[in-house]
Amino acid sequence: MTTPDTTSTPYTAGDKETLHASLDRMRDAVLGKLEGLDDAELRRPLTPSGTSLLGLVKHLGSVEYGWFVSAFGGEVEPLWFDPYTDEDMRADQGETTQQIIDFYGRARAAADRTIDERALDDLGRPDWRGEAVSLRWVLVHMIEETARHAGHMDIVRELIDGAVGDRPAG
Repeated sequence: MTTPDTTSTPYTAGDKETLHASLDRMRDAVLGKLEGLDDAELRRPLTPSGTSLLGLVKHLGSVEYGWFVSAFGGEVEPLWFDPYTDEDMRADQGETTQQIIDFYGRARAAADRTIDERALDDLGRPDWRGEAVSLRWVLVHMIEETARHAGHMDIVRELIDGAVGDRPAG
């Protein structure tokens, strides 16, 4: 599993490019937490709630599709799980590791298309909320969401093999 290197920071870019780069850094950190582990380790739940590394990646894919694609009128691929239940946080519905990683990649690419095609002030309407949201708000929300779960992944990864930081040693 090789993750793209999007660690360059646009120190003088505009708001949209800066927000998108921040989201990409968090997305890459999420994928970096998977490197060097076998399938059993990626699926291993290490909290009472059942949190696993792959479950978090699956969840993040579903929320990328929801907030960036569905909310702005795009087409979301058919899901094999119910994103409104805890099925989106678990990697136990018969899916493969590669299926979940590829799903996250497709969700990320679809979200990036929405980000590229829309202005920060454009409004989307998530069907699970009663109010419109701007692309700016969604970008900030998804940076927060992805960073929060990347932090969860930091802890789960440390419990698995002691690896800490953005990338495992090696």
